[in-house]
Amino acid sequence: METPITKKVYFFSDAHLGIPDYASSLKRERLIVQFLESIQKDALEIYLMGDLFDFWFEYKAAIPKGYARLLGKLAEITDSGIPIFFFRGNHDIWAFDYLQKELNIQIERKPQIKEILGKKFYLAHGDGLGKGDYGYKFLKKVFELKLNQWLFRWVHPDIGLRAGSFFSRRNRYTNEVHDQKTNYVNRHIPLLETGLPKYAKEIMAKGEKIDYFVMGHYHRKEILELGNNAQFIFLGDWISLFSYGVFDGTTFELKSFKSLD
Repeated sequence: METPITKKVYFFSDAHLGIPDYASSLKRERLIVQFLESIQKDALEIYLMGDLFDFWFEYKAAIPKGYARLLGKLAEITDSGIPIFFFRGNHDIWAFDYLQKELNIQIERKPQIKEILGKKFYLAHGDGLGKGDYGYKFLKKVFELKLNQWLFRWVHPDIGLRAGSFFSRRNRYTNEVHDQKTNYVNRHIPLLETGLPKYAKEIMAKGEKIDYFVMGHYHRKEILELGNNAQFIFLGDWISLFSYGVFDGTTFELKSFKSLD
């Protein structure tokens, strides 16, 4: 008699496919496909926690070129009955309805509180949350305006997608410089009192009972104890860490994936 397979829930974030060049992006894409193949047998649900692509914009009749292996694998997974949820990040904020219509992936545009295997999760990419960073928050509102999205669609895809990719790379570089400066200023402040962990503690202080806060965005791989049996999870990335989270109903673990070749 076969031992029943224990179903698990998987989370990963920040692949930034498309950078720094075609060859290295394709290599990472193939690795993600290997990872997805490795978890298909025991996956109950899969959560893509943002910035899967370094730039993504959907025209009415065009999407960014490439990613055929990944998109095909995601479609295969949802066709098999495994739900996939995609929390848009700051680099794929213009994911509209293509992934939902063609791949049956549930698109999440705002943070969600959800019960998973009997535990309560706060799920978000992590960008623009908490106090501060008002410049980015204003820019995000500009990007989300229907008028601006409509105007961008009038730019030919060959020009629009190329320009979008260029500015996305510039934005990522600017964010890295900003984070380095912030880390320098805050190097004597406990991590729990900065950024997203502080935001999570503020939510808990309002009386919200959360077991796990799961986010990406900062490309760090870490589990922090928030108190009251709550944990904050930074998921890492698929640029240098190749990390993911897995929850079995009892324990949340962070792991790194290695090629099966």
